[in-house]
Amino acid sequence: MLPESSLLRLALAPDDSLVPDVLGKLPGRGMWITPRREAIEQARKKGLFNRSAGKAVKASEALADDVQARLEARVLSLLGLARRSGDLELGFDACRLALKARKPVWRIEASDGAADGREKLDRLTRSAWGEIPVLGCFTAEQLGQATGKEAIVHGLLTGGAQARAFEATLRKLEGFREIKDF
Repeated sequence: MLPESSLLRLALAPDDSLVPDVLGKLPGRGMWITPRREAIEQARKKGLFNRSAGKAVKASEALADDVQARLEARVLSLLGLARRSGDLELGFDACRLALKARKPVWRIEASDGAADGREKLDRLTRSAWGEIPVLGCFTAEQLGQATGKEAIVHGLLTGGAQARAFEATLRKLEGFREIKDF
């Protein structure tokens, strides 16, 4: 038994298909599962969703991929919300200045960004605040689209309500892909 916040909900649609419910708010019957690719694949193959629902459900072979895609979209959406609320600094210079002013919750680095800028921010972060978790699985283009910019290589999440949701969603996404690619 795990707390609901650390589990992933799959909702049962009217056509008896399973729909990933990343926010946990879709109507109807839902099933909670550990947010790991292996857990979803095993439950699908063994028919555990059928047993949980008490009837035959349609669990597509791409269910784990669908969950991953929805979690990724949610993470990127939360970055956009954090930017609009002022809790996300973007760009090398803005991150450098923000690191001097306040403790970050997460550093965001584009997977296709240059290593030298990332290393400079690593050193600055460690000297000022110690180890801070780094998200590095999205490209500069993906980060830019999420934040309403052209391309983003460096970002710094400094707090706020989005930071808590961001952390929880990332922990679930870790069950499906590596979140730090370097």
